[in-house]
Amino acid sequence: MEHVYCGAQQSRLAQDIIVATDDFRIYNAVREFGGKVEMTSDKHQSGTDRMAEVASRVPGDIFVNVQGDEPEITGQVIDQVVALLADHPEASVATLVYPIDSVTAANPNIVKVVCNSHGFALYFSRAPIPYVRDSHAPPIEYLGHIGIYAYRRDFLLHYPTLKPSFLEKCEKLEQLRVLENGYSILTAVSDYRSRGIDTSEDYREFVIRYRNSQAKSNP
Repeated sequence: MEHVYCGAQQSRLAQDIIVATDDFRIYNAVREFGGKVEMTSDKHQSGTDRMAEVASRVPGDIFVNVQGDEPEITGQVIDQVVALLADHPEASVATLVYPIDSVTAANPNIVKVVCNSHGFALYFSRAPIPYVRDSHAPPIEYLGHIGIYAYRRDFLLHYPTLKPSFLEKCEKLEQLRVLENGYSILTAVSDYRSRGIDTSEDYREFVIRYRNSQAKSNP
């Protein structure tokens, strides 16, 4: 969590950084490294529901949900998603994507997304989408989803009133609640390559990258 918090502190646009949790172990860990943290209800269905509780007590126009399993997130990524939403008043939610190859697309831990010609998400899935039906199909550029969202305050506070949807429950993807209830999510391609921690192997690889980067910066 400290890695995510420190990455968020690099943002030029973020006015406040708060860890929202229902776990006292996380609460105490954040307090120990000097971060700002708020306890929330343990009844929330998703991280966005938890974020909405905190947002109801904190003033602001745009709120960014940074997933706690993205330890290599940077302030530039946060600034990009904030600017994306701020520049498109027609959108209530914004997120970021990045190109991936077919091998990566086959990994169910990597969330994929397909978008329309205006950059709005059509669907998110753990399955490789779009499905290539035959060899005559045009070359496919799969898009992976980065675990970050920007919400306008009014929509974020409305989100918990939307019941968890069928597709959300199937895929275990909270953003599908937005789409299934008829709302849109605007996307943009980012240079950031998501390396979320979903498995023990992901964690081991992150530790190796982190130690190597520390060794290079402190020869």
